[in-house]
Amino acid sequence: MLSRRNIRIKVMQMFYSLSRDKQLTYDEMIKCYNVRIEESFDLYLFNLKFFMEVTSHALKDKERRIAKHLPTEEDKKFTAKLYNNDVIQSLVLNTGLVSLFEEYDSSEGMDPDNTRKLYNEFAKKEEYKTYISDPSNDPKTHRDILILLYKFCITNELFNETMEDRFPAWIDDKSLVNGSIKKTLKALPVKEDFYESYRPNFETTKEFGEKLIHSVFTKDKEYLAIIEPALKNWDADRVAVIDMILLKMALCELMIFPTIPTKVTLNEFVEISKTYSTEKSKDFINGILDRLMKKLNKEGKISKEGRGLLD
Repeated sequence: MLSRRNIRIKVMQMFYSLSRDKQLTYDEMIKCYNVRIEESFDLYLFNLKFFMEVTSHALKDKERRIAKHLPTEEDKKFTAKLYNNDVIQSLVLNTGLVSLFEEYDSSEGMDPDNTRKLYNEFAKKEEYKTYISDPSNDPKTHRDILILLYKFCITNELFNETMEDRFPAWIDDKSLVNGSIKKTLKALPVKEDFYESYRPNFETTKEFGEKLIHSVFTKDKEYLAIIEPALKNWDADRVAVIDMILLKMALCELMIFPTIPTKVTLNEFVEISKTYSTEKSKDFINGILDRLMKKLNKEGKISKEGRGLLD
């Protein structure tokens, strides 16, 4: 589930923490990094559990309509098909998923009033009313309304506040988790162990992320010595903390990760700077990395495997 960009951001945050606390050790950084990695899967599970709770309010909606003294024709025809359908039930009845919800305590911080409010707001939409009145039991129809419901949730302030309250890193992983939940919903009904594909994988988190941390941590002065001449009229102490961290990480990528194309490294760190650093950082990062790439290529210090990786 985690992309290299997500890993880069988490590594950057570890080095920013180090810049604030010089007593932070390498082992502590690695431990904190791994906690952040695990939180991403936790966040995926919490999102999925929260979404499933929203759909379950269709049952309560049905009970409320039946209990009316004078139910309308709409009330009489209403069904709880949003929850009582095979595709969403493939999640509800998945024993492995239920065990994971318990293991990660996914119900913690989940206010039933919030899931009810989201359901009630969505229930006002014409698309939902059309779905309820449709007598068919087509899996695609169920998937479509579920995806529409999730898109509604992620644009809702209440939903985002709930995520932020439990996960401070929600803003960093939001697009990642949103994409993963949509992928899950599009694949409904799910296979028994579908969730395994969303766990952090070794290649990305260990071979890339931890190697990146280790190299930047142990070669800090070496990377700084390479970067300083490229700064020209800039004093290294005047460079924004995040910018210097990103430059060192990018330099590390260029020199010790032979399978990552140089253009990818350049573009990724420029994009990250747009979100996490100053307004002028993207141009600054782009300019310095361009100089460094030309210099290192000339010195034969960038070696990439495969065609086009130096482009």
